[in-house]
Amino acid sequence: MTQFDARNVSMVMDLYELTMAEGYLKSGDQPRVAFDVFYRKVPDGGGFAIFAGLEQIIEYVENLHFDDSDVAYLRSLNLFSEDFLDYLRKFRFKGDIYAFAEGTIIYPQEPFMTVVASPIDAQLIETAILSQINHQSLIATKARRIIKAADGRSVFDFGARRAHNLDAAIYGARAAYIGGADGTATVLAAKAFGIPTTGTMAHSWVMYFGDEFEAFKRYALLYPDSASLLVDTYDVLHSGVPNAIKTAKEVLEPMGKRLKAVRLDSGDLAYLSKKTRAMLDAAGLQDCKIIVSNSLDEYTIASILTQGGRIDGFGVGERLITSKSDPVFGGVYKLVAVENKGIFSPRIKVSEAVEKMTNPGLKKVWRIYKGGQAVADLITNADETPDLSKPYRYIDPDRPWKELYFEGCTARQLQNLVVKDGKRVGEKPNLAQIREYVKEQLENEIWQEEQRFENPHKHYVDMSVDYYEMKMELLRSTKNK
Repeated sequence: MTQFDARNVSMVMDLYELTMAEGYLKSGDQPRVAFDVFYRKVPDGGGFAIFAGLEQIIEYVENLHFDDSDVAYLRSLNLFSEDFLDYLRKFRFKGDIYAFAEGTIIYPQEPFMTVVASPIDAQLIETAILSQINHQSLIATKARRIIKAADGRSVFDFGARRAHNLDAAIYGARAAYIGGADGTATVLAAKAFGIPTTGTMAHSWVMYFGDEFEAFKRYALLYPDSASLLVDTYDVLHSGVPNAIKTAKEVLEPMGKRLKAVRLDSGDLAYLSKKTRAMLDAAGLQDCKIIVSNSLDEYTIASILTQGGRIDGFGVGERLITSKSDPVFGGVYKLVAVENKGIFSPRIKVSEAVEKMTNPGLKKVWRIYKGGQAVADLITNADETPDLSKPYRYIDPDRPWKELYFEGCTARQLQNLVVKDGKRVGEKPNLAQIREYVKEQLENEIWQEEQRFENPHKHYVDMSVDYYEMKMELLRSTKNK
């Protein structure tokens, strides 16, 4: 098998998904179960995360199947019965999935996705769900931090060469675009998802020709409408920028063209960008943009701009595509309810670590607004609808003794049915719509105080009184088990 073969990724799953699935099959009755997907901690100590990867999850469950080679391999392990292997050969996912819209701002401990299905169906998709969400939500969230630091300047994904593999490069570019990146240098991601593509030139081009001006000249003649020159191969200020200016004057301007940009990829980017800007302006190239790259993240970008760096765009690579500063998202998939005679009975995981205790039962999540701003999220039982026409009492689970009310507020339910009986429900949003949804929330709904890099304001995830009391009663009952 090579990476160029057509792939069935159905078996991207932990072995225990299969052993437990066989156990469920042999146990006889299979009442439906509910699993919640949530995360416990915002990466980088931030105030929020961005939900990304839903589209790939829907594609996965719609196409999940085990082909003959899969079954043959599983047989070779000498673990599984022929009855189970025959079951897998005919298997198709038949469950339901409820989820927030992709691109929704999400907070710890709230279920942004719930799977309701037979235990086998729910078990087999766990690994794929967590793999997609943990990767894409991480990169989308990191990208948004970088976008904020860039303060209106362009940001491009340059990360493919530092990604952990080819798929990570492609889906990382998708996630970065959701988070707000303006484009990607990864051509297959651009093709697959309709992301604007961008790029300049390599140091090897300049080194190949030996003479820097000759290299610039040849590149400008090849791409006169989009010439962007890399000026740090030898000496930025004494060679690179002067030769870029010479190319603009002697090659492009006689053709009626303008030099689009120069790129700095090393050195003191704040200092060099200021000097470069002065040289370009003095040569009448005020419209020539300055793009910088080289191990950038939100902190280096903020520092460069604080120092007065004259930069129009950032090419961000390794620290975006790997989320270098905090490379683990930590999304989890936990059983929260089991059906019995048509009624879902809540289940809870109890732990000495409070943050690992789960929120049991079928539930709804509501975003609470006041004056257009999202002031909190609210978890209720699945059969509850908060009446906000009057003061509404709720519980802060971190401070349950306080008497708290929402007054003058409205609510929006966040989870909606996206897969029914294994098939997509509703229209498929395009990537540009998902990206715009992220931007709209952060500009109009989410407090700027939550978007700080340092000590962000906490967005509260509260509970209805009935839901909180159900959870506490379930906790009390576990003491007798």
